[in-house]
Amino acid sequence: MGLGKQIRLSRIFANPSGNLCSVAIDHYIGYQAGIPAGLLNLRNTLAAVMAGPPDAVTMHKGTAAALWGPYAGKVPLIVQSSFVRTDDTAIEQFVTVEEALRLGADAIAVVIFVRGDSEVKYLRILSDTVEAGARHELPVICHVYPRGANNEIVYNPEDIAWGVRCAAEVGADVVKTPWCGDLAAHTQIVDRCPLPLVAAGGPQTDTLEDALAMFRDLLQAGVRGGVIGRNIWGHEDVTGTLRAFRRVIHDE
Repeated sequence: MGLGKQIRLSRIFANPSGNLCSVAIDHYIGYQAGIPAGLLNLRNTLAAVMAGPPDAVTMHKGTAAALWGPYAGKVPLIVQSSFVRTDDTAIEQFVTVEEALRLGADAIAVVIFVRGDSEVKYLRILSDTVEAGARHELPVICHVYPRGANNEIVYNPEDIAWGVRCAAEVGADVVKTPWCGDLAAHTQIVDRCPLPLVAAGGPQTDTLEDALAMFRDLLQAGVRGGVIGRNIWGHEDVTGTLRAFRRVIHDE
């Protein structure tokens, strides 16, 4: 790993705990659905998130260009590059490594789906981003999700383990994947991953306590924190909710 990439990753994982409590607000463009209430006013949501504060924020390039200026340099920015849908009606990258660098990003995020006929295409996109990132010392964070027979996201340990290994072998620097729901199995997935493994925040849970309990299990399994969206900005008190996650992820 070169010095530039080491510096950027050190900023992202700067908390003394060694873990990451990051927030994602990149949840609209590929979802083919109405805008979630928590993202209707991105300016206000981002302000509430930054009051937490998070360890990093993941967002698309347009919203970063429009809204990130007041927070520049305060926490790392991760630019989401992918415009994808689980049914493969969209498999596109809307941001290059060079664009992410011009925005001041500390990392670029790539979403891939594994299993199914398009698996190799996603892995090629990841590989190309890794190669471009290496030229500029920009870390690549891979958000990997396995799919079932009907292109739905699945959470069984075998498929999650497959996705993690694919992302690692293609060259990602950090891997984000869902919780498989089984502590022993997820511990094994973490143990076998040669890279920092962080957790996806997952679908919004019924209660905040349910989400925090999930992350307690994830941390016990050995993950290095998480990238959380709906389970933070889906609550009315965004700042307080983020602080609750910080207590779990950083202070146990």
